[in-house]
Amino acid sequence: MSATYFKSRSRFDFEKDTLDIGNPLQWDRSHFSKHFFKRVFAIPEDRIEEFYQRHLAYYLSRHTDGTDEIFFKYFWSLIERQLKVLLGKDVYDKNHPRNEREIVRLQKFTAMLISYDRWNIHKSNDAVIAQQESEILALKQEVTNLKADLRKATALETEGYINIPEGYRNVVLHLHLQMQELKTPEGRELMFSQTQSVWMKMICKYFREGDKEINYETIRRYFPSDKREPGDKHADIPAKSKLFTINPAKKRS
Repeated sequence: MSATYFKSRSRFDFEKDTLDIGNPLQWDRSHFSKHFFKRVFAIPEDRIEEFYQRHLAYYLSRHTDGTDEIFFKYFWSLIERQLKVLLGKDVYDKNHPRNEREIVRLQKFTAMLISYDRWNIHKSNDAVIAQQESEILALKQEVTNLKADLRKATALETEGYINIPEGYRNVVLHLHLQMQELKTPEGRELMFSQTQSVWMKMICKYFREGDKEINYETIRRYFPSDKREPGDKHADIPAKSKLFTINPAKKRS
């Protein structure tokens, strides 16, 4: 890797947030690639673009025949090659967590570089393909996880329902309203819910009247959110539909 494309760190420059390449003391330029990526992975994410622009300006100032395109191609090839290496590593590699972090960082660089690529160099590039393959694998894993969650969530779902004879819907509603008032021998509510919508949704989902769906909005008026102040829209179950009364069983001796 040619160090002539990038600005080397000045000797005795101990600045911690430097964007230049290398150590503050003497170092072997033949290992420039290692120092380059050490800096790439160390700089803050919000300075990625600044890093690129700094070294581009340095390159152009040192090469009278240099162009943005030449520098871009070289920079892109470095990021592409290293990204491909990291994506090819086994997930069981002992350095897998670090590899994943470095992949994310190089993908950030890739996205930034694409925004500068007015020559469309990236369009037929292996780095983009490798990145897309990585994203596809992640999406496939997400789909697999969502399918597993869906199977768990729908394990108790059924296509069947409890059918109520035509005209007897309110009778069943009255039974559900009575069940809400039942108490345990200790005086606690036998069945408690934070909202009345739970009861209404259960009825609409699992019951039918004459094999027809029960309209949620139609039964809403029988289930006031505040029973102490039901409001003007509340309606009581008609007396003719109050066919059954739930009473506590007599205590057995």
